[in-house]
Amino acid sequence: MPTQLPGRQATIAYTSPFLAFVVLLGMGRAFGWPLQFVYPVQFLIVTALLLRVSRPFVSLRPSRPWASIAIGILVFVVWVAPDMLFGYRHYWLFDNFLTGSAVSSLAPDLQRNWPFLVLRTLTSMALVPILEELFWRGWLMRWLIDTDFQKVPPGTYTPQAFWLVAVLFASEHGPYWEVGLVAGIVYNWWMVRSRSLADCIVAHAVTNGLLAVYVVSGGHWQYWL
Repeated sequence: MPTQLPGRQATIAYTSPFLAFVVLLGMGRAFGWPLQFVYPVQFLIVTALLLRVSRPFVSLRPSRPWASIAIGILVFVVWVAPDMLFGYRHYWLFDNFLTGSAVSSLAPDLQRNWPFLVLRTLTSMALVPILEELFWRGWLMRWLIDTDFQKVPPGTYTPQAFWLVAVLFASEHGPYWEVGLVAGIVYNWWMVRSRSLADCIVAHAVTNGLLAVYVVSGGHWQYWL
């Protein structure tokens, strides 16, 4: 059974790492802070929140590890295949004032800065899967069913919660919204099927890890917005 805490405390545990991550990134962009400052601060604050606040709810013991790895690989292929096969990313549906453009935020000097790239990869592979799965599928997918979300078993399915979370997850990914939507559907489906946040974290980590290798090794920086 998942850990039970008072409602407000549990909500903070599930949501605060994600909110801190988004707010710090937004503040960095709004105030023009350099990424080599934003990412270390972000990494330290989010790690502290995960360890001190969210730890009771974070399990890294998947019940179906091989299936989770396979799903992570599948989502990675879905993420990069459209651009490899069709190259439509700059069509107006994916390049406009709402979605932004598929242009990397990394300046050329950061693309050669290996300490920064290691930190960026660690953030993408180790932190983002945990904080996003806690927020999207650990909290919001259940909160949309019942605001007292701890009463809702992980992986409970309702059409409204399933599809709203998938759409919101897609919107988070800007010009990659269509592959973000597919990823959200797959991760949501895996949460419903496995009823395990750990399995979703593993799948998400595999996707992000493979994407990081693809970005750095091939110079596909546009995937790191």
